[in-house]
Amino acid sequence: MPFSRLATATTPTAHIGLGLAAVGRPGYINLGREADLGEDRSVGALRARTHELLDAAYAQGVRYFDVARSYGRSEEFLADWLTARPDVTDVVVGSKWGYTYTAGWSADAETHEVKDHSLRTYDRQCAETAALLGDRLDLYQIHSVTPDSPALTDKDLHARLAEAAATGLTIGFSTSGPAQADAVRAALAVTVDGEPLFRTVQSTYNALETSAGPALAEAHDAGLTVIVKEGMANGRLAAPHAPDVLRAVAEETGLGADAVALAVVLREPWAGVVLSGAATLGQLASNLHAPAVDLDADQLTRLAALAEEPRAYWERRGSLPWH
Repeated sequence: MPFSRLATATTPTAHIGLGLAAVGRPGYINLGREADLGEDRSVGALRARTHELLDAAYAQGVRYFDVARSYGRSEEFLADWLTARPDVTDVVVGSKWGYTYTAGWSADAETHEVKDHSLRTYDRQCAETAALLGDRLDLYQIHSVTPDSPALTDKDLHARLAEAAATGLTIGFSTSGPAQADAVRAALAVTVDGEPLFRTVQSTYNALETSAGPALAEAHDAGLTVIVKEGMANGRLAAPHAPDVLRAVAEETGLGADAVALAVVLREPWAGVVLSGAATLGQLASNLHAPAVDLDADQLTRLAALAEEPRAYWERRGSLPWH
């Protein structure tokens, strides 16, 4: 598996990945985008911003980059960066299919993305991803699987994914919603010819939403690489929005609230890659301090009290505006 390149990396930031959801399109649900991106959200401006982030992340040891068909032009931006840097051969590239971007490069669109886990959508989006990333793609994930997703039961889709895996592509899935644990466990049971289909899982896990933790530990024990997304809870754990207890612990450590929030995730033994969703170079630099955060038992106990009931967390997330 390509993730073995991360497991043997020597830099402490190797287990932090960079996700491009926030910079591959003009509109997203992260808090603070007005300050992060400003008014110029043209294709050229976000392409340049993405390339700056990729340059900085790579220079500091980050080796996993995460995009998706629905993240606007994220695949295109990443593909351009890789083409311009042919010497960069040691990175792992993951993308996702299952959502179609429909916002037309507008932050104010009525609908930003449409979910469809059908075989027809897989065939279309797989071809679109291949046209941009070609053989640089290492991991292809089903985007936001829920317990009722047809992707968990569609045998024809499973066969097609297994064919892709036979060519060397790693097949994975991501999860969203209050029943993430159920989705993870259901996906672990999916097999083709008696062999597990999925080799990675990407789930939301952070100081506010910890419900998937036991299922992710099971996935890790089953041999899957666990990728954690939304470790910053879409900006809710970053200054100035961070809860008081997180700010207090951050002050005690001398590092940012974002670094502490990501450190909470990094300490989980099952967390293989934890994504930074930084939109600025300053955010990225602060996120990359997470491996240096040393939390004691008292601090961990205080931070554990931040966990919310899953449905309440996801209702709050669902109410965040695209902007």
